[in-house]
Amino acid sequence: MENHQIRQLIRRELPALLRRDSELREWVLSLTREQYADKRETESRFECVLEELRRDREENRQELRTMREEQNRKWEANRQELQTMREEQNRKWEANQQELRTMREEQNRKWEEQNRKWEEQNRKWEANTARLDRILDRIEAQAREHTQSIGALGARWGPQTEASFRNALAGILTDSFGVEVLNVTEYDATGEVFGRPDQVELDVIIQDGILILCEIKSSMSKSDMVIFDRKVRFYEQRHTRKADRVLVISPMVDARARALAAELGIEVYSYVEDVTLRHSSM
Repeated sequence: MENHQIRQLIRRELPALLRRDSELREWVLSLTREQYADKRETESRFECVLEELRRDREENRQELRTMREEQNRKWEANRQELQTMREEQNRKWEANQQELRTMREEQNRKWEEQNRKWEEQNRKWEANTARLDRILDRIEAQAREHTQSIGALGARWGPQTEASFRNALAGILTDSFGVEVLNVTEYDATGEVFGRPDQVELDVIIQDGILILCEIKSSMSKSDMVIFDRKVRFYEQRHTRKADRVLVISPMVDARARALAAELGIEVYSYVEDVTLRHSSM
């Protein structure tokens, strides 16, 4: 019988023989024991492998816990840093808002103070204007009183009479109304007023800082009104100050002179004119 036939026979019959014959089974086991581990050794090795796996698993768990704790610590640190940055940003924002509120309140305070000053100045200006109007009304009444005795003289008044009239009105203004009246005489070297160098005479009334330029004459023609307007421009240019009011006080004002005064913004106070107007309306 050939070898391969013997091997096939053994493979076919050996399992059944090993199940039936314990001695044969022990003999086969003794022959093959060196080729594989027995049950106890296998179990021991298995236990070792399991123990090593448990150790690896525990180490992995510990490493994972360490990594998680480290990650949590970093997250907490980052969260704390973010919180600190947010609080610092909020603090800066609140400080900026406070500064902005302070600036706005200061600006509003300044505006209110400026408005208060403007209102106060307007009240003073209105009071001064009303007072000046009353003064002018009283001047007009006084002028009528003083001109009643000389009204018939008209344009024939001489320089002395005109000077007396001017001095009388200046005295009334100074004594009765507490204003300062100046008769200013300045030299016009370039001839702006009369077309040639000459002395320029002008009446100046100052009351509570308000400048009034006035012409007090016995009569006013159109040419006199032109000359007076030139005097006003000459004074304003020379003193670099614009007059608050420009007045003409005269008992005799030519109609053409009055029309020109209206164009030039000159206020005219004339007793004869008033009498004529009242007479025509009756």
